[in-house]
Amino acid sequence: MATEESSFAPPSKPAPGQTRGRLAGVLASRKAKLRTALVVVGAVVIVFVIIPRIFHALHTVSTDDAYVNSYVTFVAPRVSGQVARVLVDDNNRVKKGDVLVELDPEPFRVQVAIKQAAVDTAQAELVTAQATVRSQIAQARGLRFKLQHAIEDVDNQVALIRARVATWEQSKATQMLAQAEFDRSKKLLETKVASKEEFDQKREQLGVANAQVKQALENVYQARAALGLPAQPPEGANLADVPPNLDQTFSSVREALGNLMEAAAQLGVVSSSWDLTPKQVVEEFYRRDPGGDINKIYAEIIKTAPGLKQAEAKLMQAQRDLDQAKLNLRYSTIVAEIDGVITRRNVNPGNNVQAGQSLMAIRSLRDIWVDANFKETQLHNLRIGQRVAVKADMYGSKHKFEGRISGFTFGTGSTLALLPPQNATGNFVKVVQRLPVRIDLVNYDPDKVPLFVGLSVTPSVDLRSKPTGPNAGKFLQELIPQPSPAKSAKLAK
Repeated sequence: MATEESSFAPPSKPAPGQTRGRLAGVLASRKAKLRTALVVVGAVVIVFVIIPRIFHALHTVSTDDAYVNSYVTFVAPRVSGQVARVLVDDNNRVKKGDVLVELDPEPFRVQVAIKQAAVDTAQAELVTAQATVRSQIAQARGLRFKLQHAIEDVDNQVALIRARVATWEQSKATQMLAQAEFDRSKKLLETKVASKEEFDQKREQLGVANAQVKQALENVYQARAALGLPAQPPEGANLADVPPNLDQTFSSVREALGNLMEAAAQLGVVSSSWDLTPKQVVEEFYRRDPGGDINKIYAEIIKTAPGLKQAEAKLMQAQRDLDQAKLNLRYSTIVAEIDGVITRRNVNPGNNVQAGQSLMAIRSLRDIWVDANFKETQLHNLRIGQRVAVKADMYGSKHKFEGRISGFTFGTGSTLALLPPQNATGNFVKVVQRLPVRIDLVNYDPDKVPLFVGLSVTPSVDLRSKPTGPNAGKFLQELIPQPSPAKSAKLAK
């Protein structure tokens, strides 16, 4: 019974000291676990947050003095005129070749029609000039034959002189025979051997022979005078003697040569000297072609004739004027030269605009880069081609853009300012300078995540990255290769 009563007895209460000790043990255990957890969390933070940040800071160079930049193309008309339509407004996105502004095309169409008429007139004048040149060539060929005829005429006159001298010599032989027969008949008449009638016949024959000799001599004088020669040749010379080059120097020959040279001058054919003989002129003319082909010579003369060249020049000028008029008509439609977004529109229909007047601007969407102004103390490890991570304030840490250094501006911001500092005045205070560094964006897609010009960005250059791309690892870019003269001429055309 005692045992049963003892088993159902209420438990005894712990002593106050035991309770406090147990609670302290529990609290100590919890504190130990909390300290362990804090140590683990701290270690994780240090390993995965603080150390990477320190490591990143040691191997990167960054600046918050950076902004987005892009090319801007100012839209201006190439011709003056009145605005008919404006097809875009600010913030409109356009592609290269899209129509922006249309000027009134009617005045330009009128000019095209006027210049076309001038071209038609010049073409008709060219046809006339070609016919004129061919006529001049025919005339020159005729004068060439006249010159040949004049030379032949002189040669005939020389031959005539020699023939008449021969006739004169024959007449003198006949005269001598008649004189001998007359003398013989006279002696026979004195001895009564010959009759009076025979004597009279011999005297008459002598008189006729004397007259024939005189007539033949006068004919010789006449022929010599016709060639401008003295009637009596110099002492010791023969009546048949003439200068050896008389057919080249005679007045009629020189006159024919002058007429030929005058006609040839109209075709642009000029002799090297006015003192050349006809033979020398003809030889010089044939030397215009290595083979002496007269047809090739005339064909070349036709091409280079002054009248024809002048007509061709007028036609070319008229054609160029027509091309300019057509170009002005095309310029009356103003189109976008690059892909981008319209800004600064300041033109409306009805405005009269002048060539070169700014109508609006186009900011490029794809040709985007970052101008980062690094301190001069940050530049010693920067090189072209290094990889850059760009964070835009607009997108925060949600998106980072990839870029690469493409070049260094050859001068700090202060030296490129409108009024650069004059340190030579003695008021020098050293200030850490900043150098603009250009960062080109890589794999940038404006359709997905666009960057706007002027936005603040924070670029971070990864010093561990190996420079890549053109001019990698350098401070200065290479010289731009210039095109060859032949290629430049081809591009100009």
